[in-house]
Amino acid sequence: VSTQSTWEHLKMAEETKVPLQKDPTPIIPPGRKIEFKERPETQDFVYPDPYHSIFDPLSSLPSLGRPSSSVSGAPGLYQMSDFREAPRLDNPMTKPELSQNMIIPSADISGKPMQTQKMEMPKLENIVSTVDLDCKLDLRKIALQAKNAEYNPKRFAAVIMRIRNPKTTALIFGSGKMVCTGAKDEDSSMTAARKYAKTIKKLEFNVKFKGFMIQNIVGSCGVNFAINLEALLGTHGKFCTYDPEIFPGLIYRMEQPKIVLLIFCSGKVVLTGAKKREQLDEAFKKIYPTLKMCEKKIVAPTPRTQLPNHLMVS
Repeated sequence: VSTQSTWEHLKMAEETKVPLQKDPTPIIPPGRKIEFKERPETQDFVYPDPYHSIFDPLSSLPSLGRPSSSVSGAPGLYQMSDFREAPRLDNPMTKPELSQNMIIPSADISGKPMQTQKMEMPKLENIVSTVDLDCKLDLRKIALQAKNAEYNPKRFAAVIMRIRNPKTTALIFGSGKMVCTGAKDEDSSMTAARKYAKTIKKLEFNVKFKGFMIQNIVGSCGVNFAINLEALLGTHGKFCTYDPEIFPGLIYRMEQPKIVLLIFCSGKVVLTGAKKREQLDEAFKKIYPTLKMCEKKIVAPTPRTQLPNHLMVS
């Protein structure tokens, strides 16, 4: 082919060139078909940003799994501008705000948000109540005639009596005072105290049921993550007592409500000192954001590389 004919061909191609438009559409020559291939499923796929698409109302990203309609009108195709990097776990900007009634949703290794869990409220473990029987009692007579009663004045100056339903224990003193422990709720504690008073009344004592009062409620719960007790001691040292050589848990004395919490590094929390059940719930809702800030980050150990066969010890 001569140089002149080549130049003529280039000049003709330049003159017949179609000018570009702002929104170009592909020109399909007659007799030719164009096939659009869908995005292959590969390991290097970048997931959409779940936190911005769910929690950010100003996000302009498309919904999860919806193909972009800006690629030449071809269905099933995706653009890289529709996707962002998966959010990093240590990036606070991608986490939703903490509410006192829920746990922060964490992201798994692929960046997909895990299902939100509800906060576990304290469960009642023990209720201590007192009552006045308003009469002097002969403890030796009660120990000899009543069932499930024991009395050892050299060891403890009260009769210890037990019943099975509800499963409780009573400490009966000669002054007529009685302490009932072991109940799991307020009604069971009242029922047990009345049963003890009725048993003593059958032994010909002028018993009256006066001044029933709940003195202490003990509850326990877990936060489902490990706690860095040293960090908690550093930030709230005014309210904390922690000496792992004497007791493995951190003692946190809350002022309002006046509750004492025993916090362990495993995430278990014991609450005591409440007069009402609502005080336990209020104290736990107050301390939960602080515990979340002191969450211990557990780093998975790196897998050990396998030795070559000639170095393996048989």
